[in-house]
Amino acid sequence: MPLLARMLTAPLTVEVRRGAVAHLGALLADSRVATSGRVAVAVGSGQGDHITGLITPTLGEAEVFRVPDGSVDAAVSLGGDLRKGAYEAVVGIGGGKTIDVTKYAASLAGIPMVAVATNLSHDGICSPVSSLEHEAGKGSFGVPMPLALLVDLDFVRDAPGRLVRAGVGDVVSNLSAIDDWQLGNVERGEPIDGLAVSMARTAAEAVLGRDDSIESDAFLTVLAESLILSGMAMVVAGSSRPSSGGDHEILHAIDQLYPGTSNHGELAGIGAAFCAYLREDERSLSLLVGCLRSHDLPVTPGDVGLTTEQFCAAVELAPSTRPGRYTILEHLRLSGPEVRDRVEQYVRAVGR
Repeated sequence: MPLLARMLTAPLTVEVRRGAVAHLGALLADSRVATSGRVAVAVGSGQGDHITGLITPTLGEAEVFRVPDGSVDAAVSLGGDLRKGAYEAVVGIGGGKTIDVTKYAASLAGIPMVAVATNLSHDGICSPVSSLEHEAGKGSFGVPMPLALLVDLDFVRDAPGRLVRAGVGDVVSNLSAIDDWQLGNVERGEPIDGLAVSMARTAAEAVLGRDDSIESDAFLTVLAESLILSGMAMVVAGSSRPSSGGDHEILHAIDQLYPGTSNHGELAGIGAAFCAYLREDERSLSLLVGCLRSHDLPVTPGDVGLTTEQFCAAVELAPSTRPGRYTILEHLRLSGPEVRDRVEQYVRAVGR
């Protein structure tokens, strides 16, 4: 019998609403998640006590672990605890760092992971990738996608606005990543997964075309759904290709050279706008910059405290952060003086 369709991996549950954390017990009662109810919960250091108080009545004797930071060490330590406890599943509740640590720890322990997102800073809430800090900076590690996903809008509203807006920068950068993937196809014959492209583009354009903001529950719902869809596009593609191009190469280089400069989503937005400028794509540049500005997101290196020299150094280092990935940066192969010239032109073109 011919194969009529491919089988796609997807979360058992995707729920975006207020009060999602308080109803976590009902999800975990699903026998597809845990048959005996022996689960662990990982929470971040910031809201750990509050979250624990909310979930304890519904989860009974679930053991709660605190995630101190977003490091590989924290993930390995949690993974060891999960193995020793013989848990059936682990629930990661928090922001991007907590969820990334829990995803990696769950993969080490060989158990499924349920993600409960309390902010919307990037598409890691549903992606098959954990971005973790280590001695040499920050790296990306392949992990299984969460088995189920909840986004609690009450917690999202309480999160710092800057972190919530950052998710906009990450999801609209998909447009730059898609352009780079198509460039790799033309120049290198790299295969493109059309479904992954469609999902990543839909996620970006759903946010790009809105005129409301993070003050609106309707906008937060669309942003959450877009970040989830972006993560699923990576699952479909089997790599981060539909959501990570030259834009993410630049942000990873900034993380290496100048750690702590800014968050993932803000840097992804700047990288996407700069790559659109390098492509001489005036329409995409205008749309990206307009979207970033409308959400008070940074657009130029100076907006995140980087000098021209620092940003140039990051652009030159960027291709080495993803060896083998072909983007506009690898295509142009700009020399040092050429990079500086393009950066200065970009700042003049989009600066306030």
